[in-house]
Amino acid sequence: MLGTLEPYKRKRRFGRTPEPAPRRHESKTEHLFVVQEHRARRLHYDFRLEMDGVLKSWAVPKGPSLDPSEKRLAVQVEDHPVDYAQFEGVIPKGEYGAGTVMVWDRGTYELENGLDPNAALRAGQLKFTLKGRKLKGGWALVRMRGDNWLLIKQRDRFAAADLSDATRRAHR
Repeated sequence: MLGTLEPYKRKRRFGRTPEPAPRRHESKTEHLFVVQEHRARRLHYDFRLEMDGVLKSWAVPKGPSLDPSEKRLAVQVEDHPVDYAQFEGVIPKGEYGAGTVMVWDRGTYELENGLDPNAALRAGQLKFTLKGRKLKGGWALVRMRGDNWLLIKQRDRFAAADLSDATRRAHR
């Protein structure tokens, strides 16, 4: 399940977009995660986990929820280069993903029980701990069908059922 940047490359015209060019490499931590607020046709959040020299990526229409009883749709999209974790800017009108991209949260993650990330992706269940500024603690990505996954907060001291929308909580 090695990451490939070919779909990322095919969808973009790098002379017209400020997005980073496709290049496989690993960050210093090799376990980077980033959540980007993407104001494209519709506001959504892009959730990305570094694996195999790329960022495995999911579009989360409603953003992450801190309530373990709320399961958020996360649609897997093309892998992105690790350099994309630093990207903030405006993708010009007429280009794929046109709109504003801002880093909403970033940090590192650890897979639960030292699982092999590729085996976990193939099995359709990734459990991990996030160590970000806004998102912390246990989380899971669970495949439903095809590219549709659920992003679920685990029950731990960082869960907050009283205000489930992490995006609103962070802006207070």
